Amino acid sequence: MRITMFSSKPYDRLFFAPASAPHEIIYLESHLTENTVDLASGSEVVCCFVNDVLNEAVLTRLKELGVRLVAMRCAGYNNVDIVASKQLDLPVCRVPEYSPHAVAEHAVGLILALNRNIHRAHNRIRENDYSLNGLMGFDLYGKTVGVIGAGKIGRAFIDIMLGFGCRVLVHDVTVDPELEGRVDYVALERLWPECDIISLHCPLTPATHHLVNAQTIALMKRGVMLINTSRGGLVDTPAVIRGLKSGQVGYLGLDVYEEEADLFFEDLSNQVVQDDVFARLTTFPNVIVTGHQAFFTREALSKIAQVTLANINAFAGGDVATMTLVG
Repeated sequence: MRITMFSSKPYDRLFFAPASAPHEIIYLESHLTENTVDLASGSEVVCCFVNDVLNEAVLTRLKELGVRLVAMRCAGYNNVDIVASKQLDLPVCRVPEYSPHAVAEHAVGLILALNRNIHRAHNRIRENDYSLNGLMGFDLYGKTVGVIGAGKIGRAFIDIMLGFGCRVLVHDVTVDPELEGRVDYVALERLWPECDIISLHCPLTPATHHLVNAQTIALMKRGVMLINTSRGGLVDTPAVIRGLKSGQVGYLGLDVYEEEADLFFEDLSNQVVQDDVFARLTTFPNVIVTGHQAFFTREALSKIAQVTLANINAFAGGDVATMTLVG
């Protein structure tokens, strides 16, 4: 089958190419949008990532071009119009799990760096400034950590934080029997004010859009640390900036950003960033932003290629039952 891979990078080719036979993969750096969709002409499959646009117009055009499958090489699919895909009889598959440990460990890395000011200490040492003023942190042991979303990534994160000796409060739509007795399942109304650290590990849905907003920030403990390695739309960024300015939010670690599509995964070092909200965000000393790299480990990329190609192989062989379909 001929596959057009949008938003591809050299590391995608590194992991996909050795296992791609008998398929032909066309690697494109451009995002899939209404302006680039015709680049999929002649392909039976498009392989997409988190910032590709798969709205009704794009899906309709893909169908007209003869595309038979949308293979997402990621877990999230909030950028896909699932209703339209079903109406068009254009199946969408995904990688529901690649390496939950990769994302969980990155979230913990953000916590440690923010708490102990590792990013600031690194910059000082490079300038021969060995003073400690302003670098004081706190013991994680005994602190209360809130986890919103206890799926595989949330579970891995919870295990690590329990290892630090933290008390963990969890909010999820379902209760995991294996976690009961180790954590406390609570309503958000209780989680917000009790936690020293809050980490988001839930999907982006209409119900979770801007879950962190001016109202919920006001309910949090003053000086709270917020961590988001899930989806940018979970956080109302202007509201968080106001929280940072007032001191209500004491630390912020982001690996995702609501308007990241034109920023992340690109080298913009010779350009002026046009997103004023994002530019303001990066001026705070108690903020660390990474460019959607939490997933970026050898193990995760290997699993992403493996599952994506397995989905395509199953589709080509008519074995739809083994595919990880969306919806």
